[in-house]
Amino acid sequence: MNGEGAAIEIRDLCKRFGENEVLKGISLRVEHGSTTVILGASGSGKSVLIKHVIGLLRPDSGEIWIEGEAIAQAGERRLNEVRRKFGMVFQGAALFDSMTVGENVAFPLREHLSLSEREIRAIVTEKLNLFGLFGVEDKYPAELSGGMRKRVGLARAIVLNPGMILYDEPTTGLDPIATENVNGMIVEAREKLQVTSVVISHDIGAAFAVADAIAVLHDGRIVEYGAPAAVRASEHPHVRQFLSTWFSRV
Repeated sequence: MNGEGAAIEIRDLCKRFGENEVLKGISLRVEHGSTTVILGASGSGKSVLIKHVIGLLRPDSGEIWIEGEAIAQAGERRLNEVRRKFGMVFQGAALFDSMTVGENVAFPLREHLSLSEREIRAIVTEKLNLFGLFGVEDKYPAELSGGMRKRVGLARAIVLNPGMILYDEPTTGLDPIATENVNGMIVEAREKLQVTSVVISHDIGAAFAVADAIAVLHDGRIVEYGAPAAVRASEHPHVRQFLSTWFSRV
């Protein structure tokens, strides 16, 4: 088997830092065009898992396949090419405060492509407009709401037309209305761009609002995986306890 057919496939992934065993045999398959949420409490290993997917960490053992290509032992040059397949929406948007919105979105274009300023401006405007951000190119991040900054972060993430988007705790620190807007943004990105999305989150409500599949991560293991309805019906003790903080059980 070589991971063919899946956008991302992880098999028996293990990682420890000293005496701390963080990932304890993770296996996960993410289908093309789907939105998969990796749901878990702080310290469950979500961020460590995602860093392996984009090659920022090397596994102690196990395999990672990106669109049929094994990357666990790939060289740094090849990993940089694989990373171009991904757009990343960081927690808090991670925009450069000293740059305008337009400059923030244009940053990957200037880093990776040789384009004229006119071409860059046209692409930036197109990506911003795609998510309802009209006429904000010359504003600074501090002039925007939290939800708008998240959308700018998404526009920057897709400016190189990646096939996959990773969202790092996208609703953390947002009020309920802004959270709903960000959830809509994730669904909108999938529908408009046909991208594969992976969301890492501890936000149960947001997970069930956007996911095609949910993987519940606990103590370095995926203890439940499936469609949202199946995960909600799980009999696993941790999953039941974790979800009960959001859903009232009859």
